[in-house]
Amino acid sequence: MSPKMKAKVYRGIDLLKLFGFQLTEPHSKTLKNADGLKELRIKVAIDICRIFYFYYKDRVYVCTSGYIKKTDKTDEMEIQKALKIRGGFIKEQKK
Repeated sequence: MSPKMKAKVYRGIDLLKLFGFQLTEPHSKTLKNADGLKELRIKVAIDICRIFYFYYKDRVYVCTSGYIKKTDKTDEMEIQKALKIRGGFIKEQKK
């Protein structure tokens, strides 16, 4: 990841801290049919980064995974990976 992309990722996370659930497009988007999963949307020139996250107990934001997009469509395998991580996190918290 380029230094500029890293800086924008940190800025996106800072915006999430500042605005929480009120953070909307173009910075954040709720994924349809993804059980509460959202994505931070970061773009530098032609590079696009997506970081998946969710709210836990309405006060904690958990980032599950991220990737650099190569196509216009969000990769379904990446969404499934993030959902699996989310499920594992929630299961672990119930112990």
